[in-house]
Amino acid sequence: MENKAQADVMTRCKFPDGFRILKGKQEYVTYIDHSSIRAWYSQTPWTYEAHCHSAVEIIMPLRGEVIYTVEDKTYSVQSDEVLIVPPNWIHGLTMAEGSARYLLLFEPDNLFSMRDMQLVEEMLKTPIYLTGQPELQNTVRSLLMQVVNCYERREFLWNSMCYSYLLQMYVCLGQFNMARELSSYDERTQRIDPEIVDSARLYIDQNYMRDITLGDVSAFTGFSRCYFSRMFKQQLGQSFSEYLRNKRVAMAENLLIHTRQPIQEIAISAGFGSVATFNRVFRSARNCTPSHYREIYGDFSK
Repeated sequence: MENKAQADVMTRCKFPDGFRILKGKQEYVTYIDHSSIRAWYSQTPWTYEAHCHSAVEIIMPLRGEVIYTVEDKTYSVQSDEVLIVPPNWIHGLTMAEGSARYLLLFEPDNLFSMRDMQLVEEMLKTPIYLTGQPELQNTVRSLLMQVVNCYERREFLWNSMCYSYLLQMYVCLGQFNMARELSSYDERTQRIDPEIVDSARLYIDQNYMRDITLGDVSAFTGFSRCYFSRMFKQQLGQSFSEYLRNKRVAMAENLLIHTRQPIQEIAISAGFGSVATFNRVFRSARNCTPSHYREIYGDFSK
């Protein structure tokens, strides 16, 4: 009972530009001025206990090193390296004496509204540790410093400017990975499969609110269920069902944040068959209920 009581306690860590809310290991990141990005500079030795959140976390040491434990793996991130921790991964950090770093947190969904960027969405699912690749590391760190500069200046549309540099960063990472993997695709796959996936994604984006199935989408593309399913997974790194679920969750998030629409109506609008299914899928994806998510992030709840 004592452990459960401790897990239910919600704490707030105050910072000069806001605060962070922690309940057990689940952290609910707050953002300022209707933004969805935070950046912190620190040169103070400290340890932050294991936690997780829906935001992407990026660590960029300026000198010394920062020790990160992500799930069961430890990274010693040096002053010329970058570590990107995906959403909902348990992680903690320790910064030693004499070290300095920038830490960035941002919500990733805004980056993947364009269809071709969804091809690199898979990179958010596992940590990205940039080491031993000086040219790529320099490019990424330069873009991240542009993010920091925009964040610190807070000029008009600064949040969008920050995201424009983050988008460039993921483009660079995506182009690097795709160039490295291109040799594994045969000529037929390169010529046909992107067309299959592109048309299927468009069909899903236009029909996610209906009870569509793998059979419906494969029939739309004109290929067998087996072939379509394999090509979809190969191109996107996620199955049809995962893509459809993520699309519905993203649309539900938007309605929760920006409207007062009842939860039951949002569940229907986003394509979930019932409120119970909506609650279960949303909790699995965001580690909280739709109602709790609206309380934390809703534009009108402050």
